[in-house]
Amino acid sequence: MKRLFNWQVTFALVLLLLSAVFYYIHYLIFRDAHHIFIYLLGDIAFLFLNVLIVMLVLERLLAYRDKQSIRKKLNMVIGTFFGEVGTELLKIFSRFDPKAADIAQLLVVTKDWSKKDFLKVGRKIRTHQSDINSKKESLKDARDFLISKRQFLLMLLENPNLLEHESFTDLLWAVFHLTDELAHRTDLRKLPDSDYEHLAGDMKRAYYQLLIQWLEYMKHLKRDYPYLFSLAIRTNPFDPNASVEVK
Repeated sequence: MKRLFNWQVTFALVLLLLSAVFYYIHYLIFRDAHHIFIYLLGDIAFLFLNVLIVMLVLERLLAYRDKQSIRKKLNMVIGTFFGEVGTELLKIFSRFDPKAADIAQLLVVTKDWSKKDFLKVGRKIRTHQSDINSKKESLKDARDFLISKRQFLLMLLENPNLLEHESFTDLLWAVFHLTDELAHRTDLRKLPDSDYEHLAGDMKRAYYQLLIQWLEYMKHLKRDYPYLFSLAIRTNPFDPNASVEVK
């Protein structure tokens, strides 16, 4: 740091010396100090305005670049989440949703989808009322899967970039809360109806946010990463005809 500072001071002094030399050469040639000081003061006066303009433009450019960089890192984190947990969790939640077929019809994403298609389906997803029935399937399977991914979820929550993505952070907390709720119950086959309803509410919260984030993630892949979008289509948990093999 000290060496860098010394280099900067030396560089500044060299520039000031060169400026003084050229002003002196100008005076020797034209013998007009009045002209020199007129332009010198004018240049100094404009310097403050120039610094202001450059500062504002650079600040906006740097902020935009940082935002794009954070967005790219966040999408990588979200992609890792769906590859490790999210896609399988959608399949699990769908088994508890009697209206899963209605959702599945909406979310069979194809390569021909446009931005309008994603917006239209997104609006329908936000108004969809999933009727989660926590007795419909084995809660133990859901618990075992979530507990096996607990360490991975903790690792994601430690990522400081998630502060920039509130909705995805809310999703992680919803999934993490459901994991804790299921983990603290000894026998998931013998619970009072009120407790099953409570767990259904926790599942519904996580399921709803998971659907929205999955659709947003698919839109991002369609726009920025066509090759990853192709794989996501072929592993779509809502498409019964999806096959990872390219046909």
